[in-house]
Amino acid sequence: MNDQKKSASRSPRWLPPVLGGAACAALTGAAVWYDLTYNGGRLVYPMDSYAFRPTDIPMLLALALDAAYVLCLFALLLGGILAQRRQIAVTNRTRKLNPKLGLLGVLGLAGLAGFYTYPVYGLYFPFGFFAFFGFLGFFFEGKMSNILMDERFRENAAKAELKAYRTGFIIIFLLLVITGGHSGASSELALPILMTGIALTLALTLFLSEYLLYRYDHDDALDLEEEE
Repeated sequence: MNDQKKSASRSPRWLPPVLGGAACAALTGAAVWYDLTYNGGRLVYPMDSYAFRPTDIPMLLALALDAAYVLCLFALLLGGILAQRRQIAVTNRTRKLNPKLGLLGVLGLAGLAGFYTYPVYGLYFPFGFFAFFGFLGFFFEGKMSNILMDERFRENAAKAELKAYRTGFIIIFLLLVITGGHSGASSELALPILMTGIALTLALTLFLSEYLLYRYDHDDALDLEEEE
């Protein structure tokens, strides 16, 4: 009995969200197939106006489930962040993180879907997925997992964040200047360009803050070793 309780308690925390996401993806795929096959693709292809039909129910339920799943993920993420901050305040150590989580940055490739959805359907929101490239910073954060946050570490963290945010602000400012001076047909590209640029800038800022902190901390450690 005790062994069963231990094995249950050791089940990974990421498993329920992953299974829930897989279930939502499968149900959404089934709803899209139903809409294309039996509903003329009313809710798949763009439309000028909408009037409810009973045959829309499967797709609407799938969309509602997807929205509920996203809200649950947000609640779990917020709860995890708050719990980690409390732990950091008590232990004065960085959070425990596996560097392999940096592989989540591959999700940023989903932004490439925007190059298909925008010219075909006029949808440019997939470009926002480029922001997931920021998860690559988890690799460097994991390299500094569970280390003591002394005065030197805090100074390096502040310096890294300042440089990363300054870089992001400059890029966004240049994007606004470049896209704001166009008119006519080229203005139609302003929104997708801005969304793509802002998403990539956000990813770069998140990545730089972790990479620069790792580099500063690593360089300081090497200097201390040389002095000894």
